[in-house]
Amino acid sequence: MTVREQKRLFVITEVVAGRWTAAEGAEKLGLSLRQMRRLLAACRRDGPSALVHGNRGRATARRLSPGLREQVVGLVKSSYSDYNDYHLTEILAEEHDIILSRSSVRRIRRGAGVPGPRKRRSPRHRSQRPRSARRGMLLQIDGSDHAWLENRGPKLSLLAAIDDATGEVVWAVFRPEEDAVGYFLLLQHILQTHGLPEAVYADRHTIFQSPKKATIAEELAGKLPRSQFGRLLDELDILLIKAHSPQAKGRIERLFGTLQDRLVKALRQAGATSLEEANQVLPGFLSRFNARFAVPPAEEPSAYRPWPTGLKPEDVLCFKHERVVANDNAISFSGQRLSIEPGSPRRSYARCRVEVRQLLNGQLLVSYQGKPIARFKPLLAGPPTLAKFTPADPQPVRVRITPTSRKRPARKSQQPYKPPPDHPWRKPFLIQGKPKKTEG
Repeated sequence: MTVREQKRLFVITEVVAGRWTAAEGAEKLGLSLRQMRRLLAACRRDGPSALVHGNRGRATARRLSPGLREQVVGLVKSSYSDYNDYHLTEILAEEHDIILSRSSVRRIRRGAGVPGPRKRRSPRHRSQRPRSARRGMLLQIDGSDHAWLENRGPKLSLLAAIDDATGEVVWAVFRPEEDAVGYFLLLQHILQTHGLPEAVYADRHTIFQSPKKATIAEELAGKLPRSQFGRLLDELDILLIKAHSPQAKGRIERLFGTLQDRLVKALRQAGATSLEEANQVLPGFLSRFNARFAVPPAEEPSAYRPWPTGLKPEDVLCFKHERVVANDNAISFSGQRLSIEPGSPRRSYARCRVEVRQLLNGQLLVSYQGKPIARFKPLLAGPPTLAKFTPADPQPVRVRITPTSRKRPARKSQQPYKPPPDHPWRKPFLIQGKPKKTEG
């Protein structure tokens, strides 16, 4: 018997012996007089066993069958040992039609001696920034270098964008490394499917801001150095917000923590072994992921803007470089000489400042005063998006040479100069006086 049941038995014994009344016993046990009389009648009829609950020792009707427990334990040990409890609960329901609660899965897993892949850490106090009110008001973008294909393929970088208002992964793309071309492709898909967002939240990578410092003349003219991605956002009137710490853009940082757990397993299940196969898995995974984790916005309608009327996508979604045409009507680009064919309205573009546009399909377009004058095929073989681009040239490093570290060239050993005997240096030095004035 439990302590509670032993206390009841003591009080009922005192009431039956006549030392306490039923009302006094009910008051000591915190029961009503009617319930006290029921317990007295049951004890007189069945003895002390009447105080024990009738379901004690019986198996619950909702108890899991031993076969189901063994099936779950077998799946965990064979295929899902590195899945967390929430993810394992979803996989069991989707793939094996086993409907269980997270607590039941956790209890079965811990009972079989299979701990979770992550240890629970104590939460840290941080001031949380509220979500944006509408879709498209703020997108957080970043890249994550990780062994997404584990040991089946090369190490890739995942570039993703998440909506701050809903937590929806707007789009993501795998790249060999985090580069400006990948972010151009990421933003191009968002512009085509959703529209123009109001602001983009990113870190201080040189892809988003130029490392080159502005000169005094540039500051006075209002022309600050920009990276190619920063120039793209300025031309589309999209605000670029630069974060000072990873915690400032914690939503996308936490997203990568979740994707490094769930997306890795989805790629493993699909058998992806290359960059192309990984990008084919992404659309289906993102649709299921957004249906599971995205939340509705606080306000409607969406803040995405339509594409500006009269603006061609290829005029902004490209890399722009300035070049000066040489006297032979050619320009230098990517280590090659590109000859511009003479034509209207000019016979020659020598010494003219032209703009070279590197399109996302790999082609080169040369324009003068906003009008195209030449077009070239991709300079590199293979997929054009593999062309690597450096956003800006860093400042040259100046090394100051201290007097102690300066080395003078060694002088040649030579004999001192000895003048000949008739040299003017050997003649006596005579001082000639001024001529006297003659009286006339």
